[in-house]
Amino acid sequence: MAVVAARELADGEVVFVGIGLPNLACNLARRTHAPRLMLIYESGAVGATPSRLPVSIGDPALVTGSLMVCGMADVFQLFLQNGRIEVGFLGGAQVDRHGNINTGGAAEIAIHAHRILIVSKLSRRAFPEQVDFVTSPGQRVAKVITDKGVLERDEASGDLVLAGLYPGIEATEVRAGVGWKLESRARLNRLDPPTTAELQLLREVLDPQRLYLKS
Repeated sequence: MAVVAARELADGEVVFVGIGLPNLACNLARRTHAPRLMLIYESGAVGATPSRLPVSIGDPALVTGSLMVCGMADVFQLFLQNGRIEVGFLGGAQVDRHGNINTGGAAEIAIHAHRILIVSKLSRRAFPEQVDFVTSPGQRVAKVITDKGVLERDEASGDLVLAGLYPGIEATEVRAGVGWKLESRARLNRLDPPTTAELQLLREVLDPQRLYLKS
């Protein structure tokens, strides 16, 4: 999931990122194909280049080497609401067929970032047909990266559809993890597995203590 998410980011993009797998993915991208990735954390660290994986948005590792450190209100007003955030990277307690999110605090990001990427493990509880409460509208959700494949928005229907599968995974396994009739692209992509270099960075450099990686 971290590797596939990292590959979605282009060099030089401005990314609003939180802690967890999105943070791991961003820092992997920065150390591989996107060294000029601009990471902004809601705590106020702008252009953060953490020397180790931060464990929270208040981790002092985010401050060292940052281009700017400001208050949370400044991050939201000067960058997010001003249209300067190209990618919002979110997790979600629930994601429905339209990409609406039930997560608690991501409304501003979902509304103002140019596109939204979501990282979340598949389960019918996490992917109902309709979320229990819409905290963040799904109009800007471009892709949802799961533990079995990738969903993306179908422009015609507005629904999330299956677009790519991990090696060894079949479409039926993905459909079993969502609460609606999941349609597929006419041509499904088979996503490349992580490279040896990517795995080494994740396991030995970025997350050696396995804060986010299971193994």
